[in-house]
Amino acid sequence: MVADYERHLKLERALSEHTVRAYTGDVVSLLTQLPTPPAAVEPPARELAEPSQTEPSEVGSSQIGSSRAAGDLAASAADACLAGLDLAAMRAWLAGLLAGGASRNTLARRAAAARTFTAWASRQGLLAVDPGPRLAAPRPRRVLPAVLRPDQAADALAAAESGAAEGDPVALRDQAVLELLYASGVRVSELCGLDVDDVDYSRRVIRVLGKGQRERTVPFGVPAERALWRWQFQGRPRLLAPRSTPALFLGARGGRLDPRTARRVVHDAVGTVPGAADMGPHGLRHSAATHLLEGGADLRSVQELLGHATLATTQLYTHVTVERLRAIHDRTHPRSR
Repeated sequence: MVADYERHLKLERALSEHTVRAYTGDVVSLLTQLPTPPAAVEPPARELAEPSQTEPSEVGSSQIGSSRAAGDLAASAADACLAGLDLAAMRAWLAGLLAGGASRNTLARRAAAARTFTAWASRQGLLAVDPGPRLAAPRPRRVLPAVLRPDQAADALAAAESGAAEGDPVALRDQAVLELLYASGVRVSELCGLDVDDVDYSRRVIRVLGKGQRERTVPFGVPAERALWRWQFQGRPRLLAPRSTPALFLGARGGRLDPRTARRVVHDAVGTVPGAADMGPHGLRHSAATHLLEGGADLRSVQELLGHATLATTQLYTHVTVERLRAIHDRTHPRSR
């Protein structure tokens, strides 16, 4: 049953591997807490994966995902009776998590995972009544993301440009990674998933495949165009290897760039800027969105650029800009205090 649900999340909803792992883990946690636990528990059926073309991390991290997959995704309760899965059982499950110290965000995510599962189980005829819509959970706290000031972003990008001045292919790649992340606001997974044909220099846009397999077109500016061109036509050919794919960004051994390496690139570049908050690619994405809004972009346009499914997610960045405006007002207005 859990294996069927896992396939539904992967194939029909096209969720990321990380989300699928989290949701199935939550479901196993819920099912094992039922008053009448499922009779049979066994690992979900796993399909043989094709050999990965992802470049091993350049920070020395070993391949850790495959060895944990079965444990992370835990067990499947085949032919289990879900008669005990009702609103009271779901509330008791959340109460137990709360007593164990789970945060508001964790409770909200797990409640969402449980509602998704019960809706699927109801559609499959495994549940006579779907208790999910009546399950309440605390709203997650919306934490303001750390962002760079425009001058700090410029300093980080200037440091990357200086490092690429001698033409080292890895330095050229790192500059292009930073410029494109900041120019477009794409997710690191989207950046690493780009292929050479996804770049259109004539229109200065990239074709991005985002969450839920949704495709969108994202523009980038002239500095990013210059950095991308130098990487693609001067740096990338020098890292090509027999195992290389059409990936736009390559690792030092010729495979597709690993997201962990991209995170290290951002950490190192931002770390050269005095006073800048420590951040990775997601922080650069936050910074790009914030600077767009501060520059006068409307929320709908920023939503489309970032690939947010709902406007509510994009609205988080308006709080950042308001906080900045308040800080500027407090610092500069003669009657602010």
